[in-house]
Amino acid sequence: MELIRRIDELIGPTIEGLGFDLVRIDLSGQNNLCLQIMAEPLDGRGMTVADCAEISRAVAAVMDVEDPIKDAYTLEVSSPGMDRPLVKLRDFERFAGHEVKVELTRAQNGKRRFRGQLLGIEGDNVRLLAEGEEVQLSYVDILRSKLVITDELIKAAQKGGKQ
Repeated sequence: MELIRRIDELIGPTIEGLGFDLVRIDLSGQNNLCLQIMAEPLDGRGMTVADCAEISRAVAAVMDVEDPIKDAYTLEVSSPGMDRPLVKLRDFERFAGHEVKVELTRAQNGKRRFRGQLLGIEGDNVRLLAEGEEVQLSYVDILRSKLVITDELIKAAQKGGKQ
């Protein structure tokens, strides 16, 4: 986790300077490390292959100079896609109204997995309408979360801009 924070500090300003929002950083693999960067244009337009290439070149340059990963790795840059992960607290506000899946690090009311309509945030809690009841999930307890592809999400994406 500390390495991911360090990479975020190193590449975040570069990506933002290019006009993109850094959505997520993931480092996976044992023998063949893969550094995955998810980003999207700040102006809400769709992500292109040329955008991914531009980010890849810029990130590779920063990573070569700073060298936070000592082993060999593959760099992948992509858009988050429609069923995007919700990583930052502001993501849960931005995508209010859409259906989400949330997995917690520890059980709340006997459950670790929730699915329902995202209602937004209240302080550091994520509000969700699940099984007809509003639940508040502590942001720090969220292990992973993502949008569920629905007709409404597809319509919002087709309209363009930020959903």
